[in-house]
Amino acid sequence: MYSEKVMDHFQNPRNVGEIENASGVGTVGNAKCGDIMRMFLDIDENGVITEAKFKTFGCGAAVATSSMATELVKGRTIQEALQVTNRAVMEALDGLPPVKVHCSLLAEEAIHAALWDYAEKNHIRIEGLEKPKSDISEEADEEDY
Repeated sequence: MYSEKVMDHFQNPRNVGEIENASGVGTVGNAKCGDIMRMFLDIDENGVITEAKFKTFGCGAAVATSSMATELVKGRTIQEALQVTNRAVMEALDGLPPVKVHCSLLAEEAIHAALWDYAEKNHIRIEGLEKPKSDISEEADEEDY
């Protein structure tokens, strides 16, 4: 059902945790289904992601896709990180079962949400980046809890 890479990233996730004073933080997910991802990025003055960490509440596939996404963006420029799609995450993990594809989409959205936060903090516009739709802090309301 799950590839060896998915199982490895689930059982031995890379880059778990938070970055204090991160350049950008993005939280995405669906509180109703239970998968919530928070991505932390440190970006240097040249626009290179020097560090990426995550905290994920969800299934094994959500943890694995978060772990792989952080691996895929570290050392990349902002523009290169924007090219890390859910398909790229899935391919790097040697695939996901169809019912878990949404986890890879969350990983892509978490990267974009963290980059959006970075852009907002620095009063810049990142070409090709749109405001995230799935930011938990904006969507959550009392009836979700």
